[in-house]
Amino acid sequence: MNKININALIQILGMAGVIGSLIFVGLEMQQSQRIALAAQQQARMGVFVEAMNTFSETGVSYQAFMEQEGRNPETEAQTTNFIHQLWWIHENDYLQYRLGLMDESIWEAKLRAIEISYNSLNEESCILNKRIWGTRRVMLDVNLVELVESLPNDCP
Repeated sequence: MNKININALIQILGMAGVIGSLIFVGLEMQQSQRIALAAQQQARMGVFVEAMNTFSETGVSYQAFMEQEGRNPETEAQTTNFIHQLWWIHENDYLQYRLGLMDESIWEAKLRAIEISYNSLNEESCILNKRIWGTRRVMLDVNLVELVESLPNDCP
């Protein structure tokens, strides 16, 4: 009888060790997920900082650009390239979201940015955006294309 109790005790201690190890591994995975989320956000921020640097180097005000005041024949190349860059960023954000590497609140903000990129405030920029979308849509994730084209189309 003494032998059975020792065996049972050893098994219980072994099971407790396994359970403790699994809990530890789970906590480590959760921490790794948070680190990955932070790294992805940092990488996205780097892309936008680089875009701002590009605007600064070319003498274009981002605020004026966003308010449609900065668009003229002299800045058309920057405008077109920036819109193409935005679609690459949107595609990356969509992939990060689908892989679970983006918080829901951040994704909702990104989705609003996608909607703004797809729809424009005036007819001139709407024409440009739709022309670029027509070029880019065939190179983007099919699911992203379906999502974007399901958004309201508010172009004038």
